[in-house]
Amino acid sequence: MTSENQHNCVEHNDLKKDIVLNIEKYGLQVIIIEATDYLPSFAYSIGLWQKYNHPEIICFGLSASLLHTIINDVAEIIKTGESFITEKQYFDRIFNNSKAEFLKVHPENIDDYFGTAINFYSKNNFPALQLVWTDRNDKFPWEENFEEEFLYKQPLLDRNNNFKFREPKNLTSFTTKQWLEGKPIIKVYHDDEGDWIFLTDDETSTENMIIVALEQLVLKDNSLNQIFNLEYGEEGERKNLDHNWIIRKTENDN
Repeated sequence: MTSENQHNCVEHNDLKKDIVLNIEKYGLQVIIIEATDYLPSFAYSIGLWQKYNHPEIICFGLSASLLHTIINDVAEIIKTGESFITEKQYFDRIFNNSKAEFLKVHPENIDDYFGTAINFYSKNNFPALQLVWTDRNDKFPWEENFEEEFLYKQPLLDRNNNFKFREPKNLTSFTTKQWLEGKPIIKVYHDDEGDWIFLTDDETSTENMIIVALEQLVLKDNSLNQIFNLEYGEEGERKNLDHNWIIRKTENDN
């Protein structure tokens, strides 16, 4: 098992050597991303595309050990020559007495989750499938009455590329009156309470703040999707729309 964290990454060259060795020996490398207070755990394969001409596999929201086991179990089936496909339900094949389904990962979602695979392949246009599990009533996230407890445990990567935030689209968010006038958002806070605050380059005061739905901000500026994974207590800042976001811990939530 290899663990990877955006704040504490495995040394790139050493990891790439390990991946090459593990693909030669086992047919794949499994990358594990531990859950945080905000973001769910997930795991994905590297090597299935190279060695078996099968899309890589990613799965979310379970324990690290279970994710590792599942990716390996799916890989063992692929090694026999079987290919998993979308729009088909697999009952009692991957999970005991429950269903599973595979979704095609949208190309615009690859960069967000497959960092080590992108470095290994030196490109981001490889195919991938997301393995989706059901709740305790054997319902998928897109089905009616799916348990709310698990709603944001596994983002659906075949969709939502235009709105990547994990919260509801109508989530109450805060911005400035100047945003309504066309000023761009250049600073974003995700505070410890889970509130999203989007600021323009103007001096901000409580009198200037307004409440809008999160979706409205993203619809007006799709580049805000680039910071959808800000942790609680983090902020993102950029000089203007043409610059990359700089992410850091917020020193003072006030």
